[in-house]
Amino acid sequence: MKKMRPLRRFFTAALAAAMMLILPGLTAFGGNAEENEPVYMENEWNFVEGSMDISGGIPENAIGVLGDIREAGKLRVITEPYFAPQEFLDPEKEGQAQYAGADMELARLIALRMGVELEIIPMEFTEVLGAVAARKGDLAISALSYTPGRAASYELSKGYYFAESDVSSGVLIRKEDAENIRSIEDLKNRTLMAQRGSLQESMAAEAIRTYLEFRRVSTISEVYEGLKDGSADAAVVDLESAQSYLDSEGGADLMFVEGIAFRLEEAYKGDRIAGRKGELELMYFVNGVIDEVNQKGLYTQWMEEARKRAAELGL
Repeated sequence: MKKMRPLRRFFTAALAAAMMLILPGLTAFGGNAEENEPVYMENEWNFVEGSMDISGGIPENAIGVLGDIREAGKLRVITEPYFAPQEFLDPEKEGQAQYAGADMELARLIALRMGVELEIIPMEFTEVLGAVAARKGDLAISALSYTPGRAASYELSKGYYFAESDVSSGVLIRKEDAENIRSIEDLKNRTLMAQRGSLQESMAAEAIRTYLEFRRVSTISEVYEGLKDGSADAAVVDLESAQSYLDSEGGADLMFVEGIAFRLEEAYKGDRIAGRKGELELMYFVNGVIDEVNQKGLYTQWMEEARKRAAELGL
C-alpha cells in the first residue's frame, strides 16, 4: 500500500464495537483426547492460528476435506479473478495458466505442498464463499478480509498478507470533483458505490450516512467504470488494490479523498483463506503453507511481480 498522509477515522459506534468484539473461549476439535492425537482449534476470534508440519504433504490419515483432496488428487480453489494485483486474468495465457496474481501463486504453492493438481474456479465475489459452503470448491482464495460474520460461518486461516499501513480503505472520486468532495459531508447529494459483499461495502454502510444513493455492484471493475462514466460520484475501495489501478492508464482520471479513511482493528488485518466450517485439519495444513510464505517473504515477491504485470495490462 502506498504511504499516505495521516487520515481521519470514520467508524460509527456500532462498527467500532463490532471491531472490538472478543468471542469467549477456545473451541477444540479432533475426536477423542487420546495422547499424541492432534487437536485442532480456533482462537477467540474464531479463526485458525495453528499449523501442521507440511513437509510430507497431506497426512495419510487425513480426514474431512483434506482427506478428500488427497484421495481425489485435486485441490479446488474458488476466486473472483478481477481484483488485481491479487487475482486477475492474463489474456496472453490460456486455461489454468491465465489466472494470475499473488493469490493465485499462493494457491499453486498450497497444491504443490499437498502433492495434488490445482483447479482454479472463477466466480463473482458475492458467490465465492457460498460456493465453498455448497461444496463447489475446497478453499476460497480471493483477498478475503476477516469479519466476525465470515468467521462464524467459515473456517478462516491466519493472515498471509498485511498492508504496510493500518489504513485499509478509502474513498475514490473523479479528479474533476476534487474541490467539491473533501469530506463525508460532501457526499450528501451524491451517489456512493462499493463492491457487493466486500468489507468496503460494510464500512460504507456503517460509517457513511449522508449519501443520496448507495449502489452495490458485482465487481471492482464495475466500481471503477461507474466512477468514470458518472453513474457514481464516489466509491469506498481497498486502498492498495485501487492504488494499483490508479497507477495504470485506466485510473488516470481518478483520485482518493485524502480526508477520509477507514482503519481496522488488529484481528481484522491480513488477507485470509476460507474453507467450510469445521474443516480445521484442512486449515492447519493451509496455515503450514502460509508459515512458509511468511517466513520466506514469498507473497511480497509475488505482489511485486503481479503489480508489474497488472500495470502492463492496464488493470
